[in-house]
Amino acid sequence: MKRPKLRKASKRISCSKRYKIQKKVREHNRKLKKEAKKKGLKKHVKKDPGVPNSAPFKEEVLREAEQRRLQIEEEKERKRQAKKEERAQKRKKEKEAAVKEAEPSAKKARKDTAENNSVKRSAPNKNSKQHLCSELNKVIDASDVVIEVLDARDPLGCRCPQLEEAVLLGGKKKLLFVLTKIDLVPKENVEKWIECLQREFPVVAFKASTQMRDKTVKTKRKRVVPSNEVLDRSKGAACFGSECLAELLSAYAAKTQSEAALKVGVVGFPNVGKSSLINNLKGMMACHVGIAKGTTKSMQEVHMSKTVKLMDSPGVIASPSNPAASMALRSLQVEEGQQTVLDAVNTLLKQCDKSQVMLQYTVPDFRNSLEFLTLLAKKRGFLQKGGVPNTEQAANTFLTDWTGAKLSYHCKVPGNYSLPNYVTDEVIAEMQNGWDLAKVKAGNMEILKGFKFPNLASSISFVSRGPTAGLLTVAAVPEERPPAEREAQHNSENDEPGETEELHKTEELEKLQNTVKDKPSKVHFQPVPVDISLSTVHTDDAYDFNTDFK
Repeated sequence: MKRPKLRKASKRISCSKRYKIQKKVREHNRKLKKEAKKKGLKKHVKKDPGVPNSAPFKEEVLREAEQRRLQIEEEKERKRQAKKEERAQKRKKEKEAAVKEAEPSAKKARKDTAENNSVKRSAPNKNSKQHLCSELNKVIDASDVVIEVLDARDPLGCRCPQLEEAVLLGGKKKLLFVLTKIDLVPKENVEKWIECLQREFPVVAFKASTQMRDKTVKTKRKRVVPSNEVLDRSKGAACFGSECLAELLSAYAAKTQSEAALKVGVVGFPNVGKSSLINNLKGMMACHVGIAKGTTKSMQEVHMSKTVKLMDSPGVIASPSNPAASMALRSLQVEEGQQTVLDAVNTLLKQCDKSQVMLQYTVPDFRNSLEFLTLLAKKRGFLQKGGVPNTEQAANTFLTDWTGAKLSYHCKVPGNYSLPNYVTDEVIAEMQNGWDLAKVKAGNMEILKGFKFPNLASSISFVSRGPTAGLLTVAAVPEERPPAEREAQHNSENDEPGETEELHKTEELEKLQNTVKDKPSKVHFQPVPVDISLSTVHTDDAYDFNTDFK
């Protein structure tokens, strides 16, 4: 049996009550009309009749009226925004006043004196070349010892002749080479480069730890040391060469017998490992490091010990007159938007063997850089909407591998290597004086003995373009030449005939492709006369019917 539905209370009212309500409303409206009439207010605004159709110049009048309406609206909007800004400024002042009252009196006094003494001026742009050059010159001028950090994958390409000349100019500063990222280069190659560079200046092999902790983080448990030392040394947590370099600098500081701390400037091109070197010598995260090039923007002082003070510097700005491969690896053109990532990848692919790149990235054969990036994007899963390969992300990953501490590639030591003009026998003797070279050699041997290096077959062979020219002043920017002229001149000066054979082949193929594109698409056939007479038929192999059918 269905239960009866519960009904809500009815909204009906009696007629007498409804009439009373209507009467009250009429009286109230009448009262409001009387008051408005006394005050001279009209309830209903007369409607604008508009411009009649018979009026002359109706369109112009309407256009002027519309313009006036828009002007009035703009004025209202302007006033509204001005009031809004005024309220925001008022709130900001009230907030600042409250914060100022809450501040202690000593801090308030320090702020007031700083504001009075300082002259208001616009802050310099830290990304400008002028700022970076001035900061680099500050480090060079203030240093007693200058450490030039070289990437072990291309040590010759990381050398800057202009920087070395500026350091050696006074004759009072010492120059020292530190070969970083040795864990990405075959052992035989590292030994040859150390032997080659030791003829000029002292060289220290170095491998930075990629797992540095911040100084505010305190480790509660010690790291478990595995029994296999070789495996432990191959990990990113291990650091090699820091003890040897720290002892070398401390010993030199003790020899100088100066009351002030020894100032050591760390210089080099972007992404060679300057800040990582300082962090590993300090033993904590003192300088900011990153994968992107140009992370350090200004000079930073770090006290390694009581007698040694390290100074971090921004990367050396590469001159536009350098070859395209050097610019792709060591300049900030991609970050500044002067060069696309795809062009940089295309330049790097021309400098190495295709088969080694295929093995390193496990991609099939490719014809050009765009096809390689498409295959790499599919391999890594860099896909856009609709499954389209994201070649730009793949190009950024490829370039980061080459500039960061990830990809293993190496450059051969040139057979006909000669010392630069500014490095004389007197300079070499002066630079090597005061250092314990035997201790440096023993430290390098110890590092190379127990360290696990990559195999020569698993490392990509790269063609070095020689020392990279740098800029120490903004006024020294040369006129930029076309990349083709730069490549041709550098190839004729520095390259050996066997090294650039692959480059010449790719250039010839590109020229052939361009000539094919320039030709018309129609193919013209030329008729060739063909003689089909019986006299031209050779009967040596012809079948003789008389042998079987007589």
